Amino acid sequence: MMLQTEKLKDKTNEELLDLYQKSGELAIKQELVMRYLYIVKTIASQMRGVYAGSLQMEDIINEGVIAIMKGIDRYDPERDNKFETFISRRIRGMIIDLVRKNDWMPRDFRKQVRMMEDARIALGNEATDAMIAEHIGMDVKKYRKLQRMSVIMNVLSLDMLIDDEDEHQSLQLSSRDHNSQPEKAFLQEESRQLLAEAVSSLKEKEQLVISLYYVEELNMGQIAGIMGVSEPRISQIHSSAIRKLKDYMSAYM
Repeated sequence: MMLQTEKLKDKTNEELLDLYQKSGELAIKQELVMRYLYIVKTIASQMRGVYAGSLQMEDIINEGVIAIMKGIDRYDPERDNKFETFISRRIRGMIIDLVRKNDWMPRDFRKQVRMMEDARIALGNEATDAMIAEHIGMDVKKYRKLQRMSVIMNVLSLDMLIDDEDEHQSLQLSSRDHNSQPEKAFLQEESRQLLAEAVSSLKEKEQLVISLYYVEELNMGQIAGIMGVSEPRISQIHSSAIRKLKDYMSAYM
């Protein structure tokens, strides 16, 4: 017999997930979708720069609802991390897949980005966007567009790297008894400390950009105004910082 909606609302998310796995009741699934819809909206807002121009937020939310429904069916609490982490990774991956299907990213994107990075190294840190673009025979507007795309993809890659490590830790611990939970908390805290160490290893300007962008939630233009440099220069510093953080985290993980 289908559970009444009023009774469902008294249950925690974890209790509902457990009930759904046991009963498969559609009402439970619908209640869970409504509770986790905020994750889709949050990630859709955070990743707006990735799909703007090729997709609408409504499209992302609609696809996100489908991702949650499929995720509820595939979620295994004994194998996967917390459902919030599990579904967040699936939604980010879903958005990237949609972007790729809509041909937002050039086929030779990574080759062009590598050319840009090699040119920046060859010309030195003081090289302007115009100098680098001329060096590789590229229009400066196209160069800056590719640079923005590279920053976005680097941020997503770092985000997924950390999520992958969280899930890896969960998989290692899933076969142990409940006494292993303190160890899981320790490992998660260790990951946070490692990221803090990675940030502290950056140059002073890189630390400032990371802090203003992620902690203060300023945009590139606002940061450029505070630091007294061009917006493309802030984008360069940000991109460099993200690469260093990825390298630092990868070396230890």
